[in-house]
Amino acid sequence: MTGFASLARDLGPLHLNLELRAVNHRYLDLQFRLPEELRHLESALREPLAGRVHRGKVECRVQLQRNEAVAVAGSVEIAALERLLAAQSAVLQRLPDARTLSVHEALRWPGVIAEPSLAPEALASELAGMMHVVASDFLATRAREGERLKAMLLERCARIGELCAHVAPKIPLLQKAYEVKLSERLREAGVAADPERMAQELALFASKIDVAEELSRLTTHVAEVERVLAAGGACGKRLDFLMQELNREANTLGSKSVDAELTRVAVELKVAIEQMREQVQNLE
Repeated sequence: MTGFASLARDLGPLHLNLELRAVNHRYLDLQFRLPEELRHLESALREPLAGRVHRGKVECRVQLQRNEAVAVAGSVEIAALERLLAAQSAVLQRLPDARTLSVHEALRWPGVIAEPSLAPEALASELAGMMHVVASDFLATRAREGERLKAMLLERCARIGELCAHVAPKIPLLQKAYEVKLSERLREAGVAADPERMAQELALFASKIDVAEELSRLTTHVAEVERVLAAGGACGKRLDFLMQELNREANTLGSKSVDAELTRVAVELKVAIEQMREQVQNLE
């Protein structure tokens, strides 16, 4: 399932941005992109997602940037500046033609400007709080997508039920049509019909085209899909199995077809089941 949520906060000397995004994946692939100074917080960032995300390629990205406006406003460290000037004088004695530092270059030298900082504990606490907020928003977006997928799956379930109900009354009609056709062929050939032999042929034909068991299992599996969807929670893997069972019954139904209409229904069943299977692989 897809999902996205982000949050940015200005912490004075630092600007912190946290982003969670997910794309469809059959299994869970959770990756963290963190600045090196925050790498030790990865386990804490996993906690809000643990047990709540089971599928998808999920990426958590954290960006930590200096707030340049605050840095420029810092005070000048005179001792650091004097050390820099002393180093410059030593260089100029050996290289008199060398260019001297500009004010801008001197101020950008590490340590010359006393930059405000944030305690590591405060930064870790702030990031943990942001992660809980972002995780909740992220899961909410996935839940909304899940509701849309659920509606589509229920629609396909209803369609499969309609197709099964359409096929069931046609089986006795196919048996009757075969009996009439067999009698006509015998009459055209001038052969007297043997009642016992006719009964055997009709029994064999009825056995060949009997799809009552397949229809019953299709109906049962559809009811189970609807039950699983109604129960909610993480159900993607359970639905994966049910899609395999539905597809198996639809294949058997098609293999028993002796009628164009029955073949059409079997094909339509397989199309509906395949549409469900594609979406179920993305379902949490």
